[in-house]
Amino acid sequence: MKKIIVLIMLLIATWGNSQTKQDSINTYKKRVLEDIEIYFLTSYYTQDGDNAAVTGGIGTEELTDLATNIVISIPLNDDDVLTIDATASSYTSASSSNLDPFTRTEGADGKVILIGSPWVESSGDSRQDIWFNGNVGYSHASDDRNKIWSANVNFAAEYDYTSIGFGGGYSWLFNKKNTEFGIKGNVFLDTWNPQSPIELESFSDDQDLNNGFFRGVDILDQNGEVIDKNGTNIWNPVSTTLVDDKNRNTFSVSFSFSQILSKNAQISFFLDLVQQNGWLSSPLQRVYFADRNNYYIGNPSSIPIYTTPQNIDVFQLADDIERLPNSRFKIPIGMRFNYYINEMFVLRTYYRFYTDDWGVTAHTLDLEIPVKITDKLTLYAAYRYYTQTKADYFAPYEVNLSSQDFYTSDFDLSDFNSNKYSIGISYTDIFTKMHIWKFYMKNADLRYSHYDRSTGLTSDIISIGFKSIFK
Repeated sequence: MKKIIVLIMLLIATWGNSQTKQDSINTYKKRVLEDIEIYFLTSYYTQDGDNAAVTGGIGTEELTDLATNIVISIPLNDDDVLTIDATASSYTSASSSNLDPFTRTEGADGKVILIGSPWVESSGDSRQDIWFNGNVGYSHASDDRNKIWSANVNFAAEYDYTSIGFGGGYSWLFNKKNTEFGIKGNVFLDTWNPQSPIELESFSDDQDLNNGFFRGVDILDQNGEVIDKNGTNIWNPVSTTLVDDKNRNTFSVSFSFSQILSKNAQISFFLDLVQQNGWLSSPLQRVYFADRNNYYIGNPSSIPIYTTPQNIDVFQLADDIERLPNSRFKIPIGMRFNYYINEMFVLRTYYRFYTDDWGVTAHTLDLEIPVKITDKLTLYAAYRYYTQTKADYFAPYEVNLSSQDFYTSDFDLSDFNSNKYSIGISYTDIFTKMHIWKFYMKNADLRYSHYDRSTGLTSDIISIGFKSIFK
């Protein structure tokens, strides 16, 4: 009996000593994140062009967007971090406003007069909207910091869709943390609240040109003559079925590999596999066919100049909405190479190859050179070149044929080249001396980018971001 008691006491003492050592290790273990970090970014974006997809590949693409992003990283303990990422974006879009491009007045004879143009921004409800996205992520690091797993949930909403997403990932560092391998998976389940061009939506309800939107409205043929709505020469869209599947789902898996080559060089590779299913077309976007007669509403004298910005008062009735396959498989693969030249210059490079089963092949090349002016001040200069081939189903305004199964006039799916030029300045306070109350400034960034595309689209964005810690 005495031997048993002695043995038990010895085990307790041994466990206690082991626990004390473990507590000591935990006490001095470096935390993954020491303090709460808050990142605030706001940006203003503007663009213009002449190939709006909402109006069939012609018309104004003018758009402005003001976005704000807040990311809060919270250390839960030595190993775990909770991240809350929220973005709100308020935009005004000239092309989206032209879902209903018409202004309505009543003539002296009691007839309804409608005036619209793909080149003039409408004041409709779809002219502006707010997009919101929220993401909550959780990550856990092992005691030796060589293994990290993460999970996240996501929600996004706009006036015509909502999205719910979730995912997770795992990273493994080895070779004295000189090598890292990662894998991530994500699922996004989207639901459309379909909004369609006003003329197609109205006609699909009762297929009567004397009711609804068309009541009391003259429809013109290509020669500017008013048609007999009860005759044989009438406007008739290709299909009266607009959206028959309100779901759009995306499944992706990503692989990454990073290697420190020397004290000056690092290289990394990535591969994504993305599968999309469901309604992948946009119900907002009109299509006009080469083998269908044209019909208009508005001023007949402007029909000859319909495809020019001089047209401000006549609008062509759509033949159909964009229709694309209900599945798409994407494969982006790329690499990054960063090289520390000296205390003043760092070279950052990026290349990506992209292909999908819609016929799009693309190449992206990015070059950035940070120039360290002082310990706290860094200047940035960056250039990005992008080129892609067109999708199998793309054709410009009035080139697609109604006999095709799939068609679009969205110039995002056309063949084009683009250039993006960026400059920026970054301020870093290593010791976080600057602070307001308990918020200590860590760094601040100001960036400006100009983008131009061979299709004529141009855009500019200016952004300012602050990262601070909360003590």
